[in-house]
Amino acid sequence: MSAVVSPGSVAEALGMLRSAMGYLAEVDATALGTATQAQCLRELEQGDAVGTAARASFLVAFTSGQGYADDGDYSARSWLIHQTRITAGAAVGHTAWAKRAVTHRLVMAALATARISQSYARAICLWTDRLPEESREAADEILLTGAARGMVLEDLAGLAEEMFERSRSGQPDADKDKAFDDRAVKLATTFGGAGVLHGDLTPECATIVGAVLDALSAPAGSEDDRTHEQRYHDALQEAMRRLAASNLLPERAGQPVKARVHISLADLMRQRGSSALLDQWAAQVRARWAAHCARASEGTGTEGAWLDGAAADAITCDAAMAPVVTGDVNVDALEELVRLCVQLDRHRPSPATSGPAVPSPAPEALERAVVGAAVDLLSGPGGLASFLRRRQLGARLAGPSLPLDIGYSATIPAGIRHAVIVRDRHCRWPGGCDQPAAACEVHHTTHKANGGNTSTRDCVLLCSFHHQVMIHRRSWTLVLNPDGTTTAWNKDKTKVLRSHGPPARAG
Repeated sequence: MSAVVSPGSVAEALGMLRSAMGYLAEVDATALGTATQAQCLRELEQGDAVGTAARASFLVAFTSGQGYADDGDYSARSWLIHQTRITAGAAVGHTAWAKRAVTHRLVMAALATARISQSYARAICLWTDRLPEESREAADEILLTGAARGMVLEDLAGLAEEMFERSRSGQPDADKDKAFDDRAVKLATTFGGAGVLHGDLTPECATIVGAVLDALSAPAGSEDDRTHEQRYHDALQEAMRRLAASNLLPERAGQPVKARVHISLADLMRQRGSSALLDQWAAQVRARWAAHCARASEGTGTEGAWLDGAAADAITCDAAMAPVVTGDVNVDALEELVRLCVQLDRHRPSPATSGPAVPSPAPEALERAVVGAAVDLLSGPGGLASFLRRRQLGARLAGPSLPLDIGYSATIPAGIRHAVIVRDRHCRWPGGCDQPAAACEVHHTTHKANGGNTSTRDCVLLCSFHHQVMIHRRSWTLVLNPDGTTTAWNKDKTKVLRSHGPPARAG
């Protein structure tokens, strides 16, 4: 029989939970005896088990009601990432438990009563998921009983494997099929943009990969002091480089496959000699570059590599360069410019005509217009950004300017598409979206049928869901603000989403 609950009682329980956990977090654990410390650790582990069951229960209900759609997200996992501020890995873990709440009710009941730890419960679910569906609940009960009687994880694993072997009797090829189903490769980026590669390869895949790495990893002579692992790494990079250059890969979003590599103007200029003043300026730019590297390492790994120093020197020696000049907005300078413009507007003489008064623009609209004009001042064929690109990079790297504002266009020209991709890097939905540029479409903030221009100022990256469904099916409106942020609102303007603004500068 279910207890009667209300939003008020749930909020009260959550408040008590936060209060209790906050108290424990502030306790000086060193002032307590080891017996009390041990008790706290046991109870906290049990609390983690109960919390896992509770979160899974709420997430099942939230997902079935599509509560995530109210905030413009397309899945519960995406909503968790953007609304609860957790990593993608944590969100995947939470949604996995929500699925287990449906398929492993006995395990969830054991978690809810703290009869098993979260880690043991996860292991049991993974083991019994290998069994036929009709056998899983009985297997869960057997393993839960064993755990309650004190069986350690190794013994439970042996028992689970025995049940699996019995379930596959008469199926001699089951192992082969399972090995094929378990094939996987995962590439994760770490701090600084480095990568960690994990994989479970089928025998045929392992054979061809090994043959390629062996062929490309031979020592380059007596002076080659690389380790075997380093030569394998370099062989993998060389194999991927050759494949990308072969034009054998399918196109992505209608464009040839490209590896995007970002190099700061500071590093490009340092190749041509430097001065003490240039070194000081370059050090500041490189510090901001390091921040870009760190941010990219926590992303999806699809926006390209951010290189500096020797790595930048190496790749620019023989690479096709596509310079895109970007800049940072000096918010303090723009605020002063807005203040002066508003002050000037107040001193304008009133029109002498006796007609109806012309309403003054709202302060926010005026501010955005001034910001947009200030940005325009830096861009364009004769703007400062174009001058820097042509003069500082030199003839070999600068090249001719591509038009980035062409009025109406039936298609998105390559120059504009590349500039928007470099600027946005991922879906720009203001509620948050981690879909990479390769999975996105270029959206005109003002529809072409309504006179929308094809320019970087009027185009933004959106994934297929947020573009085709949220904008063109559910009639949301999205604008790209002059300061680089985005704002979206639903059809009846009852919900407004705003992206985070640019980070404040130190000092």
